Amino acid sequence: MSPFEADRHVAPGSVPVGVTIEDEQAATFGLSQQEFEQVREHLGRAPVAVEAGMFGALWSEHCGYKNSRPLLRRLPTEGPQVLQGPGENAGVVDIGEGYAVAFKMESHNHPSAVEPVQGAATGVGGILRDIFAMGARPFAVLDALRFGELGTRRTRYLLDGVVQGIAGYGNAIGVPTVGGEIEFHPCFEQNPLVNVMALGLLRHEQLQSGTVGEAGNLLVYAGSRTGRDGLGGAVFASADLTDASDADRPAVQVGDPFMEKLLLEACLEAIDGGLVVGVQDMGAAGLTSSVAEMAHRAGRGVDLQLDLVPRRETGMSALEVMLSESQERMVLTARPEKVEALLDLLRRWELEAVVVGRVAEHDRFRLWEEETLVGDMPVAPLNQAPTYERAGIEASAVRVARERDLTALPAPEDAGRALLRLLAHPNVASKRAVFRQYDHQVMTNTVVVPGSADAAVLRIKGSDRGVAATVDCNARYVYLAPRRGAALAVVEAARNLAAVGATPLGVTDNLNFGNPTVPETYHQLQEAIEGIREACLALATPVTGGNVSLYNQYSTGTGQQAIHPTPVIGMVGVLPDVERHARTGLRREGDVLLLLGSGAPTLGASTYLWCEHALEAGAPPELDLGAARRLVRGLAMLVQQGLVDTVHDVGDGGIAVALAEMALLGGRGVRARLPRELAPRWDAALFGEAAARALIAVPPGRVGDVEAALAGASLESMRIGESAGARLRIEHPDAPDGGVDLALDEAATAFEATIEEALAV
Repeated sequence: MSPFEADRHVAPGSVPVGVTIEDEQAATFGLSQQEFEQVREHLGRAPVAVEAGMFGALWSEHCGYKNSRPLLRRLPTEGPQVLQGPGENAGVVDIGEGYAVAFKMESHNHPSAVEPVQGAATGVGGILRDIFAMGARPFAVLDALRFGELGTRRTRYLLDGVVQGIAGYGNAIGVPTVGGEIEFHPCFEQNPLVNVMALGLLRHEQLQSGTVGEAGNLLVYAGSRTGRDGLGGAVFASADLTDASDADRPAVQVGDPFMEKLLLEACLEAIDGGLVVGVQDMGAAGLTSSVAEMAHRAGRGVDLQLDLVPRRETGMSALEVMLSESQERMVLTARPEKVEALLDLLRRWELEAVVVGRVAEHDRFRLWEEETLVGDMPVAPLNQAPTYERAGIEASAVRVARERDLTALPAPEDAGRALLRLLAHPNVASKRAVFRQYDHQVMTNTVVVPGSADAAVLRIKGSDRGVAATVDCNARYVYLAPRRGAALAVVEAARNLAAVGATPLGVTDNLNFGNPTVPETYHQLQEAIEGIREACLALATPVTGGNVSLYNQYSTGTGQQAIHPTPVIGMVGVLPDVERHARTGLRREGDVLLLLGSGAPTLGASTYLWCEHALEAGAPPELDLGAARRLVRGLAMLVQQGLVDTVHDVGDGGIAVALAEMALLGGRGVRARLPRELAPRWDAALFGEAAARALIAVPPGRVGDVEAALAGASLESMRIGESAGARLRIEHPDAPDGGVDLALDEAATAFEATIEEALAV
């Protein structure tokens, strides 16, 4: 009898064959002593090596969210637009007309720190598999990247490698990279952040689940063969980086985008053909996590036949097979009567495809090598890592910095030179040197090219609708005030979507923090999640999923360096008419410039303060969620009604930088006058930052209609100037020499050169 024709029976008292693991070996498998005792209780005996490894991987922070899950339950996850919330491969939101968007963000931080090209490439590959596992065709990628100071050799090496990895994989598989963000700060020197967000398009009826379904269904392995690359990746991602981390290169996978393309097309065809019950990516922890999660969702057990798993290396142990993170592999579940048709389809796409397991009536995850039982674990506990709620403490040094009095800071002697320094700062400067390495027009859905608008805009062929997407976070804000800073990240993302004309729909987040066992770090995480919760509730943007990346901390013999807390917010929105969208660059001579929103610009936590005074101090901008909501709704309304086609969020560098970017991207000059009433100091008026501000450019004949619409939306506005000439003029009554007066060419040189020169070295 074939092992797949009936349940495999295990005699009472049978113990898997393998090396028994003792208490003192617990740490080898990523388990604390207390967790090891819990494993013994679940099994009723000491685990063998493969069982200890599987528990260790699934109970790691990367897979089990044991330090963050109690906090994540605070996030809002429901709304009329949500078709699939947390718990599946990706979240899914309705965008109307029977269409939906699947979207998710993941991190590949630790792998990219030790092997930037493959670390970033496999991050792209992994998130794309999460998308097509939902039945959606991936149609866009955005990335959120953080590196150390741009001038260091390590940062330039990592930046170049990560960009190569993203470009090489995304370009080869044919999915456009349409946007993102890049920031630089010394705290990311050893711990770069590589967060990748992907979007996919599907019809409602194509929505797929990662489940094994009913007993008797068969598990099909499809894709690349299993090797030793990526071993221990989940555990590697759940520990501090150290001086010895380069030795963990085997925990970095190697990607093959051409194999992924075959896998993508085959899986979507199988879903469309009704040949599968469930689809799951073999991501972190490989076969262990994929099969265990699918079984747990269905409340079923599985028998897995390890000797049938395709391998590219000889002599692999059960532990290596189960924990390998070789790329481009999927698990598909099929009913017995459809399995041959599924195998034929997969092989037609030149994929390795083998039946490796069976769904069982029992509730166990059993591993077999031929007729020998080598692992036997209950499914539920594998998927239910212990959770920890810790005491968080705000660091006094951070509080002192936030409360610092900035009123006595000297203002620059030359406003124009100060603006040039800001435009040349790596966090503000043009990222064109990066974007141009990405194929952002493949699939021909990209409506605005990267860098030309505040968010990416994608068309939906066959519909008038469009989709907008963005990724945002200001880590300095979160460092100085975690709750407000995280809320500001949500608000910024919503502003950016509204600035292109989209109505925000939902959020996926990537919570990048240090070691959660450190009270200061846990405080940051706890507060940041509360900030996200408050802002998402106010903006009606539920969190549909995401990723938590902890232990972004570098340990040496002399101390530890944690990253700034960086909860990156990925957000998607819908445009009712994709042809009605806005861009950043000024389009016409003589357009009237209107400053929208409220709130005095502040120097606290600003990019100007960091660039001009090398200070991370002061409080981030005050946040009025009601005002932020009015601005988001007002901007989207103006664009959707066709009243405005030029919009720019006021963000890093304040109004002066925003005006400069509008001028530079449009190739047109600006004459602007900022009133004394805007802020207590002239440098705050020009370079300070606020939580609910945006700029629009309006043809003179349309200003009255726009102002009437703004009044109806209870949104404040102020005329500050017009587009004119070939110079950048920003006046303030208290500024030296009246303010800024620069040739556009001079500003463009400062804006374009920084990243270009860094990548040329």
